[in-house]
Amino acid sequence: MASAFEYAPAPESRSIVDIAPSYGLFIDGEFTDAADGKVFKTVSPSTEEVLSEVAQAGSEDVDRAVKAARRAFEKWSALPGSERAKYLFRIARIIQERSRELAVLETLDNGKPIKETRDADLPLVAAHFFYYAGWADKLEHAGFGAAPRPLGVAGQVIPWNFPLLMLAWKIAPALATGNTVVLKPAETTPLSALFFADICRQAGLPKGVVNILPGYGDTGAALVAHPDVNKVAFTGSTAVGKEIARTVAGSRKKLTLELGGKGANIVFDDAPIDQAVEGIVGGIFFNQGQVCCAGSRLLVQESIQDELLESLKRRLATLRLGDPLDKNTDIGAINSEEQLSRITTLVEQGEAEGAERWSPACEIPSSGYWFAPTLFTNVTQAHRIARDEIFGPVLSVLTFRTPDEAVAKANNTPYGLSAGIWTEKGSRILAVANKLRAGVVWSNTFNKFDPTSPFGGYKESGFGREGGRHGLEAYLDV
Repeated sequence: MASAFEYAPAPESRSIVDIAPSYGLFIDGEFTDAADGKVFKTVSPSTEEVLSEVAQAGSEDVDRAVKAARRAFEKWSALPGSERAKYLFRIARIIQERSRELAVLETLDNGKPIKETRDADLPLVAAHFFYYAGWADKLEHAGFGAAPRPLGVAGQVIPWNFPLLMLAWKIAPALATGNTVVLKPAETTPLSALFFADICRQAGLPKGVVNILPGYGDTGAALVAHPDVNKVAFTGSTAVGKEIARTVAGSRKKLTLELGGKGANIVFDDAPIDQAVEGIVGGIFFNQGQVCCAGSRLLVQESIQDELLESLKRRLATLRLGDPLDKNTDIGAINSEEQLSRITTLVEQGEAEGAERWSPACEIPSSGYWFAPTLFTNVTQAHRIARDEIFGPVLSVLTFRTPDEAVAKANNTPYGLSAGIWTEKGSRILAVANKLRAGVVWSNTFNKFDPTSPFGGYKESGFGREGGRHGLEAYLDV
């Protein structure tokens, strides 16, 4: 007999979004075929259905787009900041008007739950454009000199985990500071960037100011290496980030890299357990753990380990995995078959190395790419699952006895992107946070973002900051 408290299906309608059978590259304000005619298909991770066919940019297309951006730069950079701001405000308002459509599109193409795209991604996308629109006519007051100048053409390469949000993080400050843009979205999630191209036309943005080039790694490599690109911004894996750094070394290109992470979520014995459990769940299972700043290592003080794990397992048993378009769904689909294979391999290695695996009972759909929320106990710092970025819904649990031990374990990683601290003592929060080598440290919360706050990492998590006043510097000649 079904429980009275079971959730009835509540799917969001797909009819709100009209996906065309095919899309071209967006160059100089127009959609166009790739020079060599190549195309690729983008599929829905939850069903494996083909959503659309997309033009695949090659080096000749990259050259066309960079030249278009260079031509547009002269007039765009010469506009008063107040005029550039009008375009950014208009883009932000159109994103708000089309937010339901864009949320459904993002869920279809990415696999994340609709309540995340609807309630987190899209509001933040619009907020970034509103925020940087406000800076466009105030750059001389940003602390970077009396008359900061734009760099020129920005080549931007974004990942698949937050396709539209990463686009906003990069395009909004670039346009506000007077630069023009050539952006390459990830090959598994090109659709929201192409819809954004349509928003640019709807907003009347001058031709060539924003260019969108879907494609694979070779497209991104050609964009990064192009001699007429003045600024490179990349969010993605550490391995690719290192290759990009080698490519631009010795050139005059300005570079920011936001790379991988292995964030530590530290729970002290005086932490509010129920609140911490919600933060742990949000820290690692939000977007199926496919978050560079995910709290994938849980460091819990020994004296409360049993109590916390009991509460955490009880909470994980309530998570709902399934159709990402269902507004009740907590855990959506993994973005691609390739990513699912990586997660599976690392989890199997964790078991082989002696860690104890646990997952709540949940039904896995027959089609699509799925992985149940998983936690590992009996984990040591030597385990690969405690060292490597899994980029999936997998939590490694370690313990500590003293604050110094917690800090030492949290910092024992080549990464340095994020961390969380759970305690009722403000003095402990400040003392521990000051010792953590992480670009973002959350206290009694996790995965909270705001366009006014800078974001970035240390060590192999990259360098440079996006967001806030600090995010302007990467696009200015200062």
